[in-house]
Amino acid sequence: MLIRMAQYGTRHGHASGKAQALRSNPDVEFAGVFEPDPVARASAQRHSAYAGVHWYDSEDELLGDDRTIAIAIEGRNDKSLAMARAAIRAGKHLWYDKPAGDDWAAFQEVVAVAQARGLQVQMGYMFRYHEGFRRIAGWVHTGLLGDVFGARAHMSTSLTVPAREVIARHRGGIFYDLAGHVLDQIVWLLGRPHHVAGFFRNDGTPEVPRFSDNTLGVLEFERAMAFVDIAAMEAPPMARRFEVYGTRGSAIMEPFEPARAVRLCLQGPQDGYTAGEQMVPLKVQTRQGLYDRELVALLATLHGEQPPDRTLDHELLVQETLLRATGK
Repeated sequence: MLIRMAQYGTRHGHASGKAQALRSNPDVEFAGVFEPDPVARASAQRHSAYAGVHWYDSEDELLGDDRTIAIAIEGRNDKSLAMARAAIRAGKHLWYDKPAGDDWAAFQEVVAVAQARGLQVQMGYMFRYHEGFRRIAGWVHTGLLGDVFGARAHMSTSLTVPAREVIARHRGGIFYDLAGHVLDQIVWLLGRPHHVAGFFRNDGTPEVPRFSDNTLGVLEFERAMAFVDIAAMEAPPMARRFEVYGTRGSAIMEPFEPARAVRLCLQGPQDGYTAGEQMVPLKVQTRQGLYDRELVALLATLHGEQPPDRTLDHELLVQETLLRATGK
């Protein structure tokens, strides 16, 4: 049975990729798109991902279609939470691109409505479907690495000044925009941190002095610490890196986009791995392929074929951790 889905907004950085995933999935009836900004709508209509799709004239038309049961929320980060609230109140499941706004109480309301009405909220953290991150999580959860005492994530980017101006409206700047991806991974491994601190500087964007372009988040757990550093002016190709350290071994993935291998070091032979250093190969995945896998997982949950890969409590925890770091 096809699941009828629509897209609300086109201004998120993942929007065209999500539209392409909706178009190409044989189990989805892609009902159309609503973009409230006429300039953004005209721009999106020129993109191949939106060729031939239906365009809704209003939010009421989009959300009033009872046959459409799920909405991909793809608005700009300062608009998307209001879109999500409207869609969840209309009884729609959400495929909601990150992060979940700046208003903690409003996102709690979204999740509370979902819980009360049996609706799904799946945040758009695509690295959940990344073979390398999944492999590392498996090693942590099975105890292969021993007791984890440290994790580090580096996820910088290179942004134009106009892009920095847009993100500057959010406290934490580039950290707010990107850190959720790796915070999602860290709290999946270690749970809720008991203390979170953020350090936000402007070291390379004099044109936008309020923008935090060189940032660090520090998370303290009962018996572990984690560090997340993100900058907006790293020269490409970016050296995105994820590291986990335990009492029996460590795992380092660099780069993680695209990822080709994980460096696994073990104190002794375990689970078919040898003692010492070894490179565990990974199948190279494209960003679009990760979006496609996100959608496949959501559809399986909506069909009742599997529980969600992340609970609503986990989605709350990721957003809470991000806002704790940014002081929101």
